[in-house]
Amino acid sequence: MNDVTGMPQTVVTLGGGSDLSRAILRSLAGRGLSSALLAGRNSDSLRTAAEELRALSVAKVETERLDVTEVGALEGFANLAAQRLGTIDLVLIAAGVLGTTEFADLDASTVALMATTNFTGPTAAMTAFARVLKAQGHGRIVVLSSVAGYRVRAANFVYGATKAGLDGFALGLGDALAGSGVSVMVVRPGFVRTKMTTGRKAAPLAIDASDVADAVVRGLETGAEVVWVPSVLRYVFGIFRLVPRSVWRRMPG
Repeated sequence: MNDVTGMPQTVVTLGGGSDLSRAILRSLAGRGLSSALLAGRNSDSLRTAAEELRALSVAKVETERLDVTEVGALEGFANLAAQRLGTIDLVLIAAGVLGTTEFADLDASTVALMATTNFTGPTAAMTAFARVLKAQGHGRIVVLSSVAGYRVRAANFVYGATKAGLDGFALGLGDALAGSGVSVMVVRPGFVRTKMTTGRKAAPLAIDASDVADAVVRGLETGAEVVWVPSVLRYVFGIFRLVPRSVWRRMPG
């Protein structure tokens, strides 16, 4: 069960080797996390993340190779996670790819893979875990979305569109679970300096993974449903929503 400050004791993370999930898990380790199951497709990254948590005195840390594009395996993984941890306080959905921003580099297979990695797999996993959490009577799902999905830009429209779908699904799932003891928190970071964005020009208000982790912890403490990182982006993108499409399509990447 969560402690009195809303911090989870047990967590399952998909995309457990990513910079963002590792930063969030390190923050939770400092707030009493006792058990973690890290899932992802890169075994080396998972091993490194697990070693970090053990060094931070998390008593039970396990890893499981899982690719969210293998949608048929997600229901079984959710049930397996419940068996391993007993109860699950938090499910962190941090799987995703940025992909190409150049239209010339896109083809049907590339778009389909991005859509499956960023939307289909994560939403299927959220559904599977929501069933497990509802059955146990409590739990929280934290979904790493993006400001890119709030209004999709031509410069990264495939990534933005998949995040828009993920964001909308997560909000809808949270509404469907209202009153069940299970809740959903959507996290909308701006440009985050991580391995995934290495080599790309940083956008204004760029942040580090640790900033996202701090925002997630605050959101858990306050019971937030939507978290913007940094928080000022809530107002920036509120204005962006009003920009005419003829102007918006010329926005730089």
